[in-house]
Amino acid sequence: MLIEMPQILSQDEVATIRSLMEAAEMVDGKATAGELAAKAKHNLQLPEGSATARQAGDIILRALGRNPLFNSAALPFRVLPPLFNRYDAGMKFDSHVDGAIRAVPGAGIRMRADLSSTLFLTPPDDYDGGELVIEDTYGEHAVKLPAGHMVLYPASSLHRVNPITRGSRWSSFFWTQSMIKDDGLRVLMYDLDRAIIEVRQSLNGDSHGTLALTGVYHNLLRREAEL
Repeated sequence: MLIEMPQILSQDEVATIRSLMEAAEMVDGKATAGELAAKAKHNLQLPEGSATARQAGDIILRALGRNPLFNSAALPFRVLPPLFNRYDAGMKFDSHVDGAIRAVPGAGIRMRADLSSTLFLTPPDDYDGGELVIEDTYGEHAVKLPAGHMVLYPASSLHRVNPITRGSRWSSFFWTQSMIKDDGLRVLMYDLDRAIIEVRQSLNGDSHGTLALTGVYHNLLRREAEL
């Protein structure tokens, strides 16, 4: 499941995060990559756990908490604190798969990375190249979204960032552990949730049928959720 999510951040929130990043020192992005991914990764990054990264990450976490589309699609149990990177001309990230298990900084626990997210912080006209290319059973999908928009996709997907040929691409990325481990079931839950919302909107309220379907949704979640 690959879902583009518009306007996760307002333009003011994007500007605030950009200002924080511009004032901070960047480090080699290999610092947060595994052994294999480090060989493919060529970018810059805010130091993980830095005060700037925490401040900018809190803005994103608050935005996610109030976004119904993210919560419907991800059914989040844990969200790893967001990280931030920058790709300048010539930089890229070759094809890789994200690690399955991530340590939660400062919490002494680990989490399963079910879903990956990339939140764009640069207008697409400001740079050439830099597309996030995600591979699934239907082929390759090149994603390049407006600033403040985000793409959510399975962390198990093979993906890459194409080389930057002009300008600079800034973004945030992070992982989510879903309450629903199985990707196929999570997709069904998402489809059911969106269908219920659409029917309720068309009826301008609830009917016996929508109430029954809502009960099915929550009973499935109650049965399958891992907490």
